[in-house]
Amino acid sequence: MSKAAHVQLDRLLAIMARLRDPEAGCEWDCEQTFASIAPYTIEEAYEVADAIERADLLALRDELGDLLLQVVFHARMAEEAGHFGFTDVAAAISNKLESRHPHIFGTDSSASSQTERWESIKADERLRRGETSALDGVAMALPALLRAEKLQKRAARVGFDWPDAAGPQAKVMEELDELASATTIEDRLLEAGDLLFAAVNVVRGYGIAPEEALRAGNAKFERRFRAMETLAASRGVAFGDLDLAEQEAHWQAVKASERGETS
Repeated sequence: MSKAAHVQLDRLLAIMARLRDPEAGCEWDCEQTFASIAPYTIEEAYEVADAIERADLLALRDELGDLLLQVVFHARMAEEAGHFGFTDVAAAISNKLESRHPHIFGTDSSASSQTERWESIKADERLRRGETSALDGVAMALPALLRAEKLQKRAARVGFDWPDAAGPQAKVMEELDELASATTIEDRLLEAGDLLFAAVNVVRGYGIAPEEALRAGNAKFERRFRAMETLAASRGVAFGDLDLAEQEAHWQAVKASERGETS
């Protein structure tokens, strides 16, 4: 790390300490806890991903700074409580990276050894943490779609997975029928969850990350919806004033325009 980097990191740590000072600090910052800050941490991670997706490097710089602040904030609160500090956080990830890359930082330079030992290393880490289930360590705070994918992948590691695409596809149809047959709010909630979980299995079977697929689907819907609004405005009407048939016609027009078709 360069001297300038050290200076800026020390500056950030000092700012955080000042903000958390019970006498001279910021009232809002002093009131925060791990739990109250956690949603901001998750939000900042998503904003980093959004900047990457938009290929906005200036925004990425700023969002990475916001995410780093979250790390510094949590570390400062932990240090105040006597648990650990930022230095311990940095040391922990450094130790983990070195232990997981023995071909780089150890004596074994075999690339095949890295592949063979990666899961073994992670399994040893889980055992040291007292984890015994294949599903241990899948964070509860993950977005539900991403967590579903991770749970399924963990189960697949021990052989609990569909042998081909036909299984999860049939399961989706089964869950659709069960959702349609559900008669209470509680049952509908559970059956809807089963349907979404089965859909994750289908998408995963094609080697596609469900979270990325849904993000792409969201982006496409937003793009087309905004285009419908623009199209309606160009015709002198508000999109919301159109009836459903007219809105559908606008939808089809936008789709045709994207395909380069002319009406």
